[in-house]
Amino acid sequence: MPRLIPPAENFSLINKIIVRFRQVFFSSSIKWWEQRYVSGGNSGKGSYGVLAEFKAKIINQFVRESEVKSLIEFGCGDGNQLMLANYPNYVGLDISKKAVTICEEKFINDQSKNFFLYDPYSFDEKTEQFKADLALSLDVIYHLVEDDVYSTYLKHLFGAGIKYVIIYATDKDESGRFYERHVRHRNFTKDITMRFPNWKLSKKIKNKYPAGEGSAEASPADFFIYEAN
Repeated sequence: MPRLIPPAENFSLINKIIVRFRQVFFSSSIKWWEQRYVSGGNSGKGSYGVLAEFKAKIINQFVRESEVKSLIEFGCGDGNQLMLANYPNYVGLDISKKAVTICEEKFINDQSKNFFLYDPYSFDEKTEQFKADLALSLDVIYHLVEDDVYSTYLKHLFGAGIKYVIIYATDKDESGRFYERHVRHRNFTKDITMRFPNWKLSKKIKNKYPAGEGSAEASPADFFIYEAN
């Protein structure tokens, strides 16, 4: 008699198959985002409207209350989210050359902000140059489709933060919808606990506009604030 696969196990198996299938036909996260920005695309709805305002309010308040003097963001995108920020000293990194150029032009008269291309495969040689009180990752982790890119990204993110790391993302193992080749959700809190024991999750802030409430301006992502032990 054939073995019946329980629903939960069946879903997990299907999810793994979808992930593997996508990795075969997905060129790379770097190429996908570079093409998006070159073709006139932006950083997505999470960096605009009420979601951008919500994120800015949370981070600006944290920076002010924690007396953060410097920030580094891994995945600055087109800089629209940054337009709402009140940061004393900021470095933005992105894997897209076009995104970096957009940000440099947008903030050309702002001496407190600097932008650099982030190459995950050569960044280890530059880690000492990129340190800040707070390292930021906003709407990035669930776009890291490749396992090696995801693993390297976490290493660099937590290597750059001196006191704090703030992540805004989903926290579950699940592929995105079939047509979303650039989405792969990760249970990153579990991975961080295992890989970075010197960091503790001090606070989780639920999204003010959670997905599933019928609004087009909604997101399944939440805030996760880590502190160095």
